[in-house]
Formats: sequence, structure tokens, C-alpha cells
Amino acid sequence: MRGNSSAVRAGTAMIGALCALVACDSGGGGGGGGGGDGGETAPGTNLTGIFTQRYDTQRSGLNLRETALTPSSVTPARFGKLFACPIDGEAYAEPLVVANLVIAGGVHTVVFVATAHDSVYAFDAAANFCVPYWQTSFLGTGITPVPPSDTGESGDINKEIGIIGTPVIDPGSRTLFVAAKTRETVGVGCSGASPCYRQRLHALDLATGDEKFNGPAEISNAITVAGNGDTGDATCPAAPTRVPFCPLHENQRGSLLLLNGRVYLSWSAHGANFPYHGWLMGFSASDLRQAPTVFNDTRNGAQGGIWMSGTGPAVDDGGNIYLMTGNGIFDTAPPRANYAMSFLKLSTPGLAVLDFFTPSNQADLNAADLDLGSGGALVLPDAAGSADHPHLAIGGGKEGVLFLVDRDNLGGFSAAVNHVVQAVTVSSGSPCMICGIFSTPVYWAGHLYVVPVGDVVKQYSLANAALSATPTRSGSEVFGFPGASPVISANGSTGAILWLLDTSDNGTPNGSGSNGPAILYAYDPLTLSVLFSSPTGGAGAAGDAVKFTVPTVTFGRVYVGTQTELSVFGLR
Repeated sequence: MRGNSSAVRAGTAMIGALCALVACDSGGGGGGGGGGDGGETAPGTNLTGIFTQRYDTQRSGLNLRETALTPSSVTPARFGKLFACPIDGEAYAEPLVVANLVIAGGVHTVVFVATAHDSVYAFDAAANFCVPYWQTSFLGTGITPVPPSDTGESGDINKEIGIIGTPVIDPGSRTLFVAAKTRETVGVGCSGASPCYRQRLHALDLATGDEKFNGPAEISNAITVAGNGDTGDATCPAAPTRVPFCPLHENQRGSLLLLNGRVYLSWSAHGANFPYHGWLMGFSASDLRQAPTVFNDTRNGAQGGIWMSGTGPAVDDGGNIYLMTGNGIFDTAPPRANYAMSFLKLSTPGLAVLDFFTPSNQADLNAADLDLGSGGALVLPDAAGSADHPHLAIGGGKEGVLFLVDRDNLGGFSAAVNHVVQAVTVSSGSPCMICGIFSTPVYWAGHLYVVPVGDVVKQYSLANAALSATPTRSGSEVFGFPGASPVISANGSTGAILWLLDTSDNGTPNGSGSNGPAILYAYDPLTLSVLFSSPTGGAGAAGDAVKFTVPTVTFGRVYVGTQTELSVFGLR
């Protein structure tokens, strides 16, 4: 049922049943660091948890409070897969972690996993075998995930469409916010011959999985914006001067964002099936009944999906949101209502466009389906800037070009020249629909790391607002589609490790076309030598890969979402 918490309370019988399904090996853990603000701290650390995708709202990919995992400890002899917890669907969402949570009659560190089968799980994050606390499912009689074929797409989402975007946790209210998509043949106006498609924002209690804050919020075609953009589908009728949200066609792809008491969600499409737009909505985090603030990036046009390969909207110190959009309609002259193929800066909570950058060749990129927004935006720290450009952001797309932009003046649009700080081509070969950048880079200690499709991890220098024109160092291992979004763990400025997941065997036609384990890599970030790589088979392998997934590194462990399990790696 929707919002049903099946309170799997870690009884002995249940643990035994789970261990019959997966390898419940014993193993070490303990210690470590992480990002996140608020909440309680783990013993001996100032860590509170990993509450959002890529560790913080800048989408930095940095966990600089990790003490247990170091280059000397992450070796094949000492580090590997500890155990796995079975899950009921693919985990596109990044696992999230909360320290010292009062749950199941004790105080535990808990890892939360969401699946495309519309479930959210809470597991013990520090045990040496799989300990489940609860599972909440949003399904029931006549309520299922959405078959990809219903949307018209083929190969975008591998098996079923339920929860795709990474949830976000509010440690202060002890709430997990998650968006779920369902196909329903029960209820008013719904039947087997004419199913209804629903999207809802849920607020779940971290300790029980129960619904909170008057949730869930219905995200339906009742939500509209003024405009004359594309509707074109009987599933989302609207008045001539209003553009509706279409639950069937909109893909809640990006990670959720919690900012100043509001939860923000973004959407793209399933494949390129119309009608769709790039939507961003902000809901009250304390009362989901309140109407959201709404932004549509092509309200007088079409497309403009906010894809970003699962990365969520990024935020600067002033509370402004940054995101990148895909192909579609762009207004080359003001007044502008359509911002496809653009790097956007939006105000909060009003979601007004404050600034933008659109490549000078946007028309050619659009014609060739070379989305700028296939990759995610990264808000860089001031240490990367200069006196002239102290505030920077960076991101790139299918063309394989990284754009370094000034957050105080993104650059606007000129058909003649790109008014950005710098543009650097990082991909090998010619641009194509599944080439270039489908990931978010990471910046650490004066270096930027990026992994394009069909390429190796590349290290660039980035200092004084200048990115090196060529890599300063490159790895040896080739990553197929979709490349990888790197993250770094360190204890302050020491003990750094660069982590990557090879998810090319993700079962989709854009990948290898076959299913195979995700491969977890640990690199020395200075030399790009491999410290550890997980095996491609056997008990030590991760579960089968899900594209765009990002590892969560914290408390001496690495949590990897896969097609069938949460794979847990750590010190043995």
C-alpha cells in the first residue's frame, strides 16, 4: 500500500532469511567522516551523516571527514565487500546515511536506500551483516511502478519506473523526502483500460518509515504555469494559456534538494517523448499540503529537460540554485521564456531566472541532440577562483566540453562567442548522442577530476580561475557509458581517495547491453594509480550495475546501490 511501513525490525528469523539470500559475511567498519549539517554525531567524530546526493548542496562530491579509509588501508588484502542487503528493484538513488538515530529501541547508524520498485529501506549501516529496520512501499492492489513502455521510451530506465531521483534527509525533523511514480488502475477515473499515472512527494519518518507533514503531496496536471508551450497529450489537458505538468511523461531524475525549509524537485523526460518540459518545484518541508513554487524552463516552447544524469540542483552561499538544461526551445533574444540548452541561476524561494549561459552553437547542439545538461552542475569553492572571478561553477554535456562559468556573470547568449571564463574539451573523439559528459566532476586540492563516456578518469589543474587545457594526469581504466561521477574521501587534507563506479554493464541499450556487476574503484587522486577494484564475479562482487549511480563513502564503509542489493564494502 502507499506509505505502508512493513517494520522489518531486525528479528533473528528475518536476518536468517535475508542471509539465505545474500552473502552475510562478517567484517569490520567503524570510524570515518562525512558531509552534512545538523543531526547527531557519531562517537568520536563530528559527522552527522550523508543527507543529500554528492554529500552537500554544492554537489561537491567531497567527504573530508573520513578517517578509517586511507590509501594504506584500502588494499585488496584489507578492504572488500562485507555483505549485501537484498532490495526489490534497481537503486538509481544514492544511499543516504544518518548517524546515531533512535530506531528499533536503540541508537544506530542507518543507511537508507530507495528503489525503482517504489520502496524505501532502512538498514543498519554499521553492522557486520544485513540488519533491516523497516521497508516502506508505495505499491498495492492495482498500484505498480510504471512500465517504461507506457511512456514510449526504450532503454532509458532499465526495468521499471518508480523512485529514480535520490531522496533528501532533513536531520532536524528526522524526515526523508522522496518522490515516487506509480501506475494505478484503482481509484476515481482509473481502470485497467485507462490507467492513471501518479507522482507524489512523500515525507517519511526516519525511525519508522511512516508518512509525515500531511504527505504525500500530489504532483499532477493540476500544477500549471502560464504559457503557450507544448501539452499535446490527453493525459495532461490544460487551458489554452496554461501549461500543465504531465505525470506520465515527466521523469523525476535529479536528486532532491533541501534548502531553507523547502524541498526542490526537478524533472526531465523519458527518452524524448512529448509532451515534456524541464520543471523545478519547491514544496514546504513542514507541510506538503501547501502549493509549491513552480518553474518551467520552456513554458512557451517544449523540452528543456533537467537531466544532469541524476545530479540534483546545486546551491551557492547566497541560496541561489544552479542547474543545466537539455535540448529544446531557446529564445535567442529577450524577453525570454524558454531556456533549453542552458546553464541557469535561479532565485529561491521564488525560482526566478537571475542569470544564464547558453552556448553560441546552441542551435547546432539542439539539432544533433547534444544536450548541454547531460552532465551536472558543480558549484566550486572560492579557492578555485581569482580576484576577477572569485565565484565559479562548472559543468558540461554531450559535446564533451566543460564550461567554467562566473557565478556573478554567467555569460548570457551570443551567437558569435561564449562569454564564459573558459571552455575546455575533455572528451576524446567526435560528439554524439551518448558521448561526452554524463556525469558531475569533483574538485579537490587544486585538481578537477572528470570521467567522460568511453574514456579514462582525467585530472586537470584548476587554480586562479584557470583550468588546464589538457589533463595533468590520466588513469588507465576505460569507463563505458555513462562514464562516472567521481567522489573523494579524505581526513581533511590527508588520506585522500578518489572513488569511481564503472556501471557500463547496466542492462540498457546505451550501456554494454548486458547486466553485470558494478565495479568499485579506489584511486590515489595524485597519481591516479588504482588502490582497489572490486571483482567482476564471485562473492566479492557488487550487484549488477545501475547507470549514473554514485558511491556513498562514510564511516569507513562504501555503500553501492545496484539492481538487486545494497552492496557494502569496508575494512576486513
